[in-house]
Amino acid sequence: MSERLAVPEQESLPPRSYVPEYGEADRRRASALPADGEAPGRRRLRGGRAKRAAARRRRRWLVVLAGLAVAGTAAAAAVLATGGPGPAQVTPNALITTFLPGELRQVPNACGTVPAATVRQYLPGKVTVTAPLPVDGAAESGCNWSIDKAPVWRLLELNILAYAPSGLASGDGSATSAATDSYGSTLQTMRNPPRRSPAPRATVTVLSGLGDQAFSAMQVFRAGGAVTDVATVVVRYHNVIVTVTLNGLQHSNRGSYGPVSMPQLSAGALAFAQAAEAALH
Repeated sequence: MSERLAVPEQESLPPRSYVPEYGEADRRRASALPADGEAPGRRRLRGGRAKRAAARRRRRWLVVLAGLAVAGTAAAAAVLATGGPGPAQVTPNALITTFLPGELRQVPNACGTVPAATVRQYLPGKVTVTAPLPVDGAAESGCNWSIDKAPVWRLLELNILAYAPSGLASGDGSATSAATDSYGSTLQTMRNPPRRSPAPRATVTVLSGLGDQAFSAMQVFRAGGAVTDVATVVVRYHNVIVTVTLNGLQHSNRGSYGPVSMPQLSAGALAFAQAAEAALH
């Protein structure tokens, strides 16, 4: 073989001065060459180089995009971990285990929430004031005002209770949900007392403009020949329930107690409830 035809074993293309010998089939293909006169084999090689170059460019872009995606993910993780910017994320349907804004952890002293003028107006006479020991610490406070001098017998009970978050509460388990459950249960019991309950069915009136929810109820208890009228007002303010019960002896089997005005009892219970609810703000 002549020296001109010796080709090194490497991937480099033949020199441009090299022209292969054409056979008849090659001549037919040559007649179909493009105007620039390049051989099909050389065009294929150059096309292969272009494809490989394009593939390298695509790989570089993929590497760059992958790096940007990783950086974006890391930045998002950092934002979520630090809690900013923006408000903290809330997991849907998750139970709330802390107090929310506006909810109360403790309540004021019940005996100090009612002005002395209100006490004198609705409890005329010598009043005895007692404060039952709270069961729930600072989250609860109660106070009792009583009169026992014929013909007047009155007992007014005020209780203020702040509910805490609870997994037993409906909805998200927040403190407000727990108080809402209690309010609804009390209202239902007033309207439909349990079977065998000594409490009679109450006449219930839903109140507006007092707390978040409120109702008043009137009941008449009969036992041992005595008749007692009872006015109740229940108010919910966020996670706090205010309960006022004013008892008046309508008729007694011993002594000369009574009668009592049911509208006056209702007005007294409402006035005490309004004063206690105002102390929560």
